[in-house]
Amino acid sequence: MPEWLSLVVLVDGVIALTVAEGLALWMFWRSTGRGVAPRDYACNLLSGLCLMLALRCALAGAPAWAVLAWLSAAGLAHATDIARRWKK
Repeated sequence: MPEWLSLVVLVDGVIALTVAEGLALWMFWRSTGRGVAPRDYACNLLSGLCLMLALRCALAGAPAWAVLAWLSAAGLAHATDIARRWKK
């Protein structure tokens, strides 16, 4: 398989696209006042990014503690997102 098609490079591409999406949403919201406010998607986006970084670490052969750290960060971001959305 060509190096540019390796799984790590593909995950890097998805991470880059996700960051670009978050920035585009933020810039659109900031310039127009329409769309989704960053506070409504930031924790969700961060959780997904942390999961992708955990996958990247695992694919790249990083130590288990690095994968665990990214998974823990994803869980924390997810829990924060749920807590913000919870209806009392």
